[in-house]
Amino acid sequence: MPSTTFRTPGRRLAVSAAATALAVAPALLATAGTAHATGGHGGRSSAVVLRTDLNVSLLNKTVNVPLTATLNEVQAPASAEKTALTVKLDGVDGGRPFSVLRADVATAKATVDDHKAEGYSNLAHAKVHIPGLPLLSLIEVGQVTSKAVCETGKRPVAESNVLGGVTVLGKKVTLSAGGTTEVKVPGVGEVRLDLSKTHTTSRTAAASALELKVSVNPLKLNVAEVEGTVTLAGATCETPEAAPAQKPPAKPADDVKPQGGAAEPIAKPAAKADLAETGGNSMTPYIAGGAIVLLVAGGGAVAVARRGRS
Repeated sequence: MPSTTFRTPGRRLAVSAAATALAVAPALLATAGTAHATGGHGGRSSAVVLRTDLNVSLLNKTVNVPLTATLNEVQAPASAEKTALTVKLDGVDGGRPFSVLRADVATAKATVDDHKAEGYSNLAHAKVHIPGLPLLSLIEVGQVTSKAVCETGKRPVAESNVLGGVTVLGKKVTLSAGGTTEVKVPGVGEVRLDLSKTHTTSRTAAASALELKVSVNPLKLNVAEVEGTVTLAGATCETPEAAPAQKPPAKPADDVKPQGGAAEPIAKPAAKADLAETGGNSMTPYIAGGAIVLLVAGGGAVAVARRGRS
């Protein structure tokens, strides 16, 4: 069929050629769909040095100020190192900046690749303050760390450690491994500490070195009550999915032998057919009652007919 050609300076664009390209495109797309990814995917990790989720009630009881803050919260791939966190709360201490955390070391790291995801946090020589207690620390710690490791083909691991002394609301406390410690200070409030909390599933892990449930009533700096949670040194991870197995390319089909060949004849010998007519083998039900069976042999066809019995 003749083709229509558009002429441009120095070039020709043939409609028939464009049509050919459109016809070939689906085949190219079908071939591209057979590629397989070679790396794992889906892994995640995170780390945080400090997280507060507190509600600050002012003295007039009509205003609640949320104190939601984080220090060095990262998600893979990332790292952060900062040793101080200062916030500003309206209505507290005249709106002046308020120091929540000061530490010598405060680092968080999160990494992930095709085979492993890992979160890690470290806090050393730290003091945490809350509104209304400018001179008294909520907690002081020597060092706390948390690590969560999720590796393909292995059980996820979560671990945390509290090293050195711990002081809560000015009182030195002895923490029980994996347990809960309650600290009560008359006229100030109470704090409940959960030490080294960890959780794992078949693909995830999470750890926190210390979790504090806070309920204090300082009655200073226009603060009536502070309630909520404080988390020190947290880490999480999720195992990367294993890379899909590479499928070997399909082998070409074996040569098909002509029908009726010596190796696998489709047609059965005449003697077999005679037996079939007289009920000698399993083909009987198919030719009984005057049915017709076509047997292919060497490209031809032989019709075997049987008249119905009278």
